[in-house]
Amino acid sequence: MHWLSHWNTRSLAAQFFITGGVLSVGTMFAIGMLLTQVIEDAVIRHTGATTALYVDSVVAPVLPDMQTEDLLEEGSAQALDEALTQGELGKRLVSFKLWRRDGTILYSNEKDLVGRKFPVTDKLRQAFAGSLVARYEQASDPESEKERELGNPLIEIYNPVLQPWSGQPVAVLEFYETAEGLGDSLTRTRLWSMASVALLTAIFFLALSAIVFRGSRLIERQRGDLKGKVAELSELLGENQALQRRLQRASQRAAELNESYLRRVGADLHDGPAQHIAYASLRLDSEMLADSHTTTEEREKELSWIRSSLAEAMAEIRTICRGLVLPQIDGASFTEIVERVVEAHEARTGTTVAADVDSDGSEVSTALKSCIYRFTQEALNNAYRHGGGVRQSVEARLRDGKVRVEVRDRGDGFDPSEVRPTSIGLAGLRERIDSLGGRFEITTGEDGTVVTMSLEPVEMEEAL
Repeated sequence: MHWLSHWNTRSLAAQFFITGGVLSVGTMFAIGMLLTQVIEDAVIRHTGATTALYVDSVVAPVLPDMQTEDLLEEGSAQALDEALTQGELGKRLVSFKLWRRDGTILYSNEKDLVGRKFPVTDKLRQAFAGSLVARYEQASDPESEKERELGNPLIEIYNPVLQPWSGQPVAVLEFYETAEGLGDSLTRTRLWSMASVALLTAIFFLALSAIVFRGSRLIERQRGDLKGKVAELSELLGENQALQRRLQRASQRAAELNESYLRRVGADLHDGPAQHIAYASLRLDSEMLADSHTTTEEREKELSWIRSSLAEAMAEIRTICRGLVLPQIDGASFTEIVERVVEAHEARTGTTVAADVDSDGSEVSTALKSCIYRFTQEALNNAYRHGGGVRQSVEARLRDGKVRVEVRDRGDGFDPSEVRPTSIGLAGLRERIDSLGGRFEITTGEDGTVVTMSLEPVEMEEAL
């Protein structure tokens, strides 16, 4: 439902304030009305009891034995007339009736009602049961026609007349008393009681609201923080998944490159040392060496060719081995690794490399050392083979675990689009660096070529 979805979008504090406000107002009115009714009943009962006590003290002495009289004798009726019309009591009483248990009026200041019989009401039954009954209302009983003509609420009181020696009710006095000022007093009492309940309810509700609003703000703040954490974790999860896919691709590519590298090593062994060894083997089986007529000079010349072929084969095998096997770099520092690569390259090619190495002495993992060595080695080899070794330079930096190595030459450059995807050199470097979570960049042009690798500590921790 639309209103329910709209309600759920509100904060907990707003929901509490609206719901609590409605319930508090309803409760305030209910308690106020109940309290007012209780006070009103207490005031009326107290007023009725006071008047009944006063009437009882004035009227009871002049009443005859109600057990033996059907109607009051003329002397008793005259005494009641005088007692009920004089003094303070006469000012307050509007009407007066003396009832018998069967509903007959034994006496009344309204003479036309004396001796008449009316239906017994619940109020009259309660009074004959021994209870004082007091009501503040418009007169509604059949015998109260003149009281209704006044048009104002009156206090109607039913007071049981008790037999002196048994304490049993033998008659009931009913009288209507004026209630001047009682209505205003009850209205003021009602207003004051409802105002007091409203004030206490408001204080209680506002105190609870302050606590709830503070808790709601805390919950909203924690919810915002939780959403931020969830968003951050989702972002990290996405990055982790992307890195995982990247590493999977790098692993697959590395496997392919290793296979290609093995094929290249096999091709180098076949095209190089194997050819020289095969040539030497053929020369060893030549007739010139086996012929006894061959002169010593010719035999020495033939053996010299054989030794030369075998020496070239051994030299090429050593060269291939040097490319396959890393020197001992486990205990070497970052600076020593770069300098060893540069020195080996200068010794092998006879060229000069300008090296600029800056390190803060941070620890470098073995995997990263191997990557730095291979990157620098392969980049310098490419600079020599494809750039002619012109103005070769290496710039290496290690700061707070951040590694950056840049190899540059001033050759003619090349077109990167012409590099085959299966090229072992550049592709191998890229995959090796990608596997550690680093970045590999190539910039080439007429002014030469720059090959750069860079790794951050966080990237390396995630990759390892």
